[in-house]
Amino acid sequence: MNQHQIDIGVDTVYIEQQSDPESDRYVFAYTITVSNTGHEAAKLINRHWVITDSNGKVQEVRGEGVVGEQPYLRPGEQFQYTSGTVLETPVGVMEGEYEMVKDDGEAFYAPISQFTLSIPRTLH
Repeated sequence: MNQHQIDIGVDTVYIEQQSDPESDRYVFAYTITVSNTGHEAAKLINRHWVITDSNGKVQEVRGEGVVGEQPYLRPGEQFQYTSGTVLETPVGVMEGEYEMVKDDGEAFYAPISQFTLSIPRTLH
């Protein structure tokens, strides 16, 4: 249950021109939309991703903010950004969380539900 009402939407795309399947290199971009649907402002401080390819190889990514920013979201506002990842397989999954801080200093985590990265025509 997300009492802080930070909604996270994800769109993914396979970047064919940067990928090289013969070298086990599959490049994906993902566009994240972070929406504050609650009643209190919050700042995105840190990110944590767990990226798993179809071989079971896990990459864990932690860092400050997203794309060099720590967006501050007032109620009703949203922030959108695009980033990317490289897998060794044509299909993988990502999930994670954003650490958020309210104006009163209370920290909370906004979960990012698991989503699939896959090259077109791989999944039906």
